[in-house]
Amino acid sequence: MPVWLQALMWGTVSGAALVLGAAASWKWAIPSKLVSSIMSFGAGVLISALAFELVADAVEGGGLWPTVAGFLAGSVVYVGANMLLTRAGAKHRKRSGGQQPSEQDSPGSGTAIAFGALLDGIPESIVLGVGLITAGSVSPAMLVAVFISNVPEGLSGTAGMKKAGRSTGYIFGVWGGIAVMCGLASLIGYVALEDASDAVIAFITAIAAGGILAMIADTMIPEAFEEHHNLTGLTASVGFLTAFTVHQLRG
Repeated sequence: MPVWLQALMWGTVSGAALVLGAAASWKWAIPSKLVSSIMSFGAGVLISALAFELVADAVEGGGLWPTVAGFLAGSVVYVGANMLLTRAGAKHRKRSGGQQPSEQDSPGSGTAIAFGALLDGIPESIVLGVGLITAGSVSPAMLVAVFISNVPEGLSGTAGMKKAGRSTGYIFGVWGGIAVMCGLASLIGYVALEDASDAVIAFITAIAAGGILAMIADTMIPEAFEEHHNLTGLTASVGFLTAFTVHQLRG
């Protein structure tokens, strides 16, 4: 299979986890504590993956300073974009309770929530494509981390959308569209950087890593703590160790 097609495929697979979580949440009433448990586990997995799969590889391949600059840039860009979306009504897009506003309460919030979900998913997908450049194959640990973190996002976000009165077409249109965009982002990450220098690849990889960490702190951990409380840290630690173990076994 051509490598560019692998990039498209794996990005779409990771995004499909959002649709899987949405379908489960639409069909069944998933307990909030279970959603929060999966969310905190996924947060730990992602933190481990970005530390050992993204930042470490970026430093090794392109040097410390491109990695530092990219990480800070990714964090600033994500936080800035998230602040704008928060003002537009997307602050609680990952919340499973009744925090999400309806379109009547906050006109335009539906569009903001869709863009917010896209903002959360794109950095993860780009690094899957970039990883194919540096390693020649997709990183199992990174793919597992993204997939595991996307399932509870679909679960939690859909539960909140249902309580806000969003339609079936809107909910699955958002998650399905994002799954497609994740595949395209992975493809673009591979094609655009295929001939780039090591320093540029490190910079772009670190941008994604910084954005992912900011996303975890701004959206995943608050939802995880909402219901899980004192067990959030323990569950996130288990997730971290799980991803770290996968990384070590692969190495």
